[in-house]
Amino acid sequence: MSSFKRMSGIGVVAGCTLVILVTNVASSSAALAVSLTPLERLELWLGIADETDVTAPVDYGPGPGVQLKTEGVTQTMAAVPMATLRSASKRIPTGTSRAGTTGVFGPAIAWPIIPIHVVLLPDGRVMDYGTSASGAQGAQFIYDVWDPTLGTGANAHVVLPNKTNTDLFCSTQSVMLSGEVLTSGGDLTIEGKRGSAQNNTTIFSPSANTLTANTPMSYARWYGSLVSLSNGQLAIFGGRQNLETLAPAQAAITPERYDPASKSWTSLTGATSTTAFGTADWYYPRSYVAPGGKVFVLSHLGQLYYVSTAGLGTITRANAVAPIGHAALPTIPFAPGRALSLRLNRQVVVIDYRSSAPVVTTTDDMDLVRYWASGSIMADGRVLVTGGSQVPNVLTGVAYTAQIWDPGTGHWTAGATATKPRLYHSNSMLLPDATVLTGGGGAPGPVNNLNAEIFYPPYLYTAEGEPAVRPVIASVASVFLNPGDTLNFTVGPTDTISQLTFIRTGSATHSNNSDQRFLDLNYQQEGQNVTAVLPNDTTIMVPGYYMVFAFNSAGVPSIARIVKVM
Repeated sequence: MSSFKRMSGIGVVAGCTLVILVTNVASSSAALAVSLTPLERLELWLGIADETDVTAPVDYGPGPGVQLKTEGVTQTMAAVPMATLRSASKRIPTGTSRAGTTGVFGPAIAWPIIPIHVVLLPDGRVMDYGTSASGAQGAQFIYDVWDPTLGTGANAHVVLPNKTNTDLFCSTQSVMLSGEVLTSGGDLTIEGKRGSAQNNTTIFSPSANTLTANTPMSYARWYGSLVSLSNGQLAIFGGRQNLETLAPAQAAITPERYDPASKSWTSLTGATSTTAFGTADWYYPRSYVAPGGKVFVLSHLGQLYYVSTAGLGTITRANAVAPIGHAALPTIPFAPGRALSLRLNRQVVVIDYRSSAPVVTTTDDMDLVRYWASGSIMADGRVLVTGGSQVPNVLTGVAYTAQIWDPGTGHWTAGATATKPRLYHSNSMLLPDATVLTGGGGAPGPVNNLNAEIFYPPYLYTAEGEPAVRPVIASVASVFLNPGDTLNFTVGPTDTISQLTFIRTGSATHSNNSDQRFLDLNYQQEGQNVTAVLPNDTTIMVPGYYMVFAFNSAGVPSIARIVKVM
């Protein structure tokens, strides 16, 4: 099956019939595809890799099949007290004269697992999970917690046992207001065969580093999307389910809402929708909180929906449509009510969903077809896209060069070039030091990448390619804030602030990050004291954990302080 699902194609919906136009398929494979179930044909069109372990070389960083030498692991960061954050520039690698435009990729570093799922914790550490220590499919045994302040060597990671008996592989995850991580769904093995969905949920405690079982969902879900809501609750959309043992999978077309206070799930039967969460759109639905509180859902096929999660829920389809997209192409919510979405044929659109009548406009095309690329908002609000390839999960037309999109101009700029292919099950995440973690890929894949590369954005460099001197957020009056409160902090004695950004900590998997959110805040500076009034609308400033970045007059960001908006 994996040979089918690596093909590229275009699908259109006519009534209830999905027409598959598959390209680059050998005649024998095309003949066999006729016998596939409807869901398997959809997976073929979506380019979803077969979730079955395949033989692939492991790359720990030195290269595929090369044994890692522990003493050769590069340390890119060191433990530094918050009071001496200005010295952070010393840990940034020197670039060329173009580093101020392209940024720099650091050397490949070993990673304990393939980080299929990554989530930034309130204390600045990163929890990740997805595979075994050999890069094989399955997250029922171990998970990893990385402390960036300790560097990138083995001592910076704590690999812990998963004692819940829940395989978190291809589940979904989000940080709750408590600071704990909720994971929902995942893979289920029945009679020795993988590929069934489960309804288990778990909670990770950052304070204890423990993973414990939680209240199950009503529906089994594999590949669902978990979204933090404006009232502190969460909602899950989509995923596929197995109604009977080893029965053909069906889409989970009814969303559910989770209440952390009661640890209970409510089925949103009023928002049940085959068109929104069935057909080709059960796979990690692109779902984001819209201004006003509803959840905006962008279909892979281009339909646009608004879901109310109040009561038993409602769903409304908008008249506007977007170009046909793909489950393997990222969408990035770069501002409240606006998202950048990569669609088929290198087309890129901006969707403005700040009102009930969303507007879809085109922006510059992407440089290459980038199936399984990842997208992250950088500290200054620009969007970074890394990885992908022209044929899904195949080393054909691999995109190694990053692309940076500027929402102010609508144009892309070529970034630095990575050394590793980041294909299916790769990931990216903005970190508190304003760098971006990129890593993973594999399980299955042409290479099982037990490695990562840190991207150092252009704003960290001078015109000569030297690490720039960074401003410092020296102290914060309170790290606990309500919407509408005033943020008070101090900067270094010579720091003049030119921009203040608020970025919600992210949670990413499978080219999707529903939690990341960017705000550009107005501020006032008097000497070393800086104040900014937060938006009082919880549908704009969705409660949660935010990184605060202060930029100096040269456009260089501080290391972030993480605050909680309640």
